Amino acid sequence: MKKVLIAEDSSVIQNLTKKILQFQNYEIDSVKNGLEVINYLETKTPDVILLDINMPVMNGLECIKKIREMDDELKSKIPVIAITGNSANYTVDFLKGAGFDEFLPKPINFDVLVDTVKKYSNE
Repeated sequence: MKKVLIAEDSSVIQNLTKKILQFQNYEIDSVKNGLEVINYLETKTPDVILLDINMPVMNGLECIKKIREMDDELKSKIPVIAITGNSANYTVDFLKGAGFDEFLPKPINFDVLVDTVKKYSNE
């Protein structure tokens, strides 16, 4: 079973996303900020990370930088999908330059979410 890590500080979005992906037979773990993502990656390796840009403690841009700088090549190359409600502030080129593989604007279109996660988890 493919594993997806959801990093999102909104419980509502986190829970909805979790339910949608569980329905598609993904194993889901979730955290509330970028620092929790980095701590999670010390012991686990998900197939895909959904990473909100605007989170407390450590935001998505700081977090993606740390992921891409990891010594463990398997972890540093995990597909990471950016999620943001401020899509007007970020271009696809900017996010890809920051290290993200893909970008989903909020409100999340769940059909696009499922297709994107499938694409990056090789399903």
